[in-house]
Amino acid sequence: MVEAGNPLLSTYNTPHGTIPFDKIKVSDYEPAFEEAMKVHNQEIQKIAGNRVGATFQNTIEALEYSGELLGKVSGIFFNLLEAESSDEMMEIAQRIQPKLTEHQNNISLNETLFQRVKAVYDSCFVIAGLTRNPLNKEQSRLLQMTYDGFVDQGANLSPEDKEKYRTLSSQLDNYTLNFGQNVLKATNAYTLLLTNESDLAGLPQDIIDAAAQKAKEKEKEGWLFDLSAPSYVAFMKYSSNRDLRQQLYMAYNTKSVGGDFDNRENIKGIVNTRLAIANLMGYKSYADYVLRKRMAANSQNVFNLLNELLTGFEVAAHEEYREVQGFAIGKEGKSIEIRPYDWSYYSDKLKDAKFDLNDEMTRPYFELENVKKGVFGLATTLYGITFKKNEKIPVYQEDVEAFEVYDKDGKFQAVLYTDFYPRAGKRGGAWMTEFQGQEVRNGQMVRPQISLVMNFTKPTANKPALLTFDEVETFLHEFGHSLHGMLADTNYPSLSGTNVYRDFVELPSQIMENFLVEKEYLDLFAVHYETGEKIPQELVQKIIDATNFNVGYLCLRQLAFGFLDMAYHSITEPFANEINRFEYDAIKPTIVVPVVDGALISPAFSHIFSGGYGAGYYSYKWAEVLDADAFALFKEKGIFNKDVAQSFREMLSKGGTEDPMEIYIQFRGQKPTTEALKRRSGIK
Repeated sequence: MVEAGNPLLSTYNTPHGTIPFDKIKVSDYEPAFEEAMKVHNQEIQKIAGNRVGATFQNTIEALEYSGELLGKVSGIFFNLLEAESSDEMMEIAQRIQPKLTEHQNNISLNETLFQRVKAVYDSCFVIAGLTRNPLNKEQSRLLQMTYDGFVDQGANLSPEDKEKYRTLSSQLDNYTLNFGQNVLKATNAYTLLLTNESDLAGLPQDIIDAAAQKAKEKEKEGWLFDLSAPSYVAFMKYSSNRDLRQQLYMAYNTKSVGGDFDNRENIKGIVNTRLAIANLMGYKSYADYVLRKRMAANSQNVFNLLNELLTGFEVAAHEEYREVQGFAIGKEGKSIEIRPYDWSYYSDKLKDAKFDLNDEMTRPYFELENVKKGVFGLATTLYGITFKKNEKIPVYQEDVEAFEVYDKDGKFQAVLYTDFYPRAGKRGGAWMTEFQGQEVRNGQMVRPQISLVMNFTKPTANKPALLTFDEVETFLHEFGHSLHGMLADTNYPSLSGTNVYRDFVELPSQIMENFLVEKEYLDLFAVHYETGEKIPQELVQKIIDATNFNVGYLCLRQLAFGFLDMAYHSITEPFANEINRFEYDAIKPTIVVPVVDGALISPAFSHIFSGGYGAGYYSYKWAEVLDADAFALFKEKGIFNKDVAQSFREMLSKGGTEDPMEIYIQFRGQKPTTEALKRRSGIK
């Protein structure tokens, strides 16, 4: 592939054709993008200029398989921009993103190309009619998706409106890119350095050791805390210094508010540009534009779900608040109003008092290496797949590990990368992504290369990485996404693995979390990192008993994000509001703990403003309804039941080749309801 000196443009002589990260230099990216766009343009010109009449094979399939090189280069660059970024890479992104947007617009607004797509669409769906459609189900799905993709990106617009679309889409990409970069920079910019040992009151020794190590890495004396999840969450949960908790809370909840990394104008730019695009396409709101291609179908169904869950869980949430409030007053011996920076501290103490359970009791049983065996082992038990570490596969950072995945018959299934620890170049949170998706190309099966990226507690000089219960749950969640990718078995890359409706994609991940409160599962891997003793039965029972602790509060917190997302994306007039007031009004029905002036969700709400969940955050609760309903079948038949697991695997393997509700009903035998979720939560 041209330019042998650029590893991004060469054939990879590595195990399974994996990416030679060790050979790629930052300076390789821009020339690789330029060459890949050039190659893709040539492929598009060949399809559009074909003198043979348009067919599914010479137009729709040809389009589907075009752009392979560009997809490869983009996948590597943008994945590393999230996981192993640098100022230089951010600058490249600023230069290359407008070119990529223009490149995509040149394809989607190519009138000759669209007429060929439309000709195939009309011949199969309009003229022939569905009863005589010559395509199979997967081909039909690809045709519909390809046609809709062109229409959604302006193919049916007038020449004047096409130019408007070009401008708007370029603006939107710029706003979202800036938003994400600002959040990362703001996160990295803040540290809390403590030099008085008295300020560490309440913190477990593991957390203190980790903070000392962070300080040492920064060549500082003392204990350093930052806004990465392991550091922030632990401090808020354990520190008995209320003033410092408030200080750290405000730092976390004013990220990208003011200063060099302010995102408030980016928010206005994003929501107004999305609205303008939706209006251009004939829709009143961006939510209307997006949701017609979701299981929810429309805004009303989303609000119905959010409001039904609000009604079902709000009484429990406020009872939980009163209980924590009363506990705090009793503990302090004086009147105290619980604020957001108090919630984790006092609710964790209450949980310990009620159930004799806290993270420090369970953490010794969740040593990362054992947890990996447990998570991988669950996939082996359910689906027969196995994992083999291969140190010959290049990785992009020294902490990253690479595994070969094999099916039960020994057939190669996938490559899985795991990236567990926080660092300056990695954004917060946890996610699954892929460097290569599954597909059948030129008659040959291409297996996926999947990556799991997280931000877990690092090992210290004295102890290995010991995870909290929540971190293990996060691992299982993201691993569920990776299974969706690794078990994919379709023909076309854009219908493979996690390429499904946004409100279906969280089902395979969230269902995995259910196993963590099953004793039968915990007994398989949860052993003390020093003694090898299995997690005691009484501790397992405490975990089970505490499963629904603060379930109402946690539900309303998720609903707050969902309502806020829908508020931004249901507007029908350009956004000119003051963000603080707008946010408060949106989440007001869900507020349990009194809010703090100045604290905001929106400026760092990456999911909806730079992460693809715009008008889609509700999908976490939508999928929770699905996963509770689906896991009820596992509970009924046995959590390791081979028949149920095989049926679930078949659902995962289909990716986006069928309507997700139809796939779900094939698995479950019925449409989902909220009843299983309420029962699981102890609400009903």
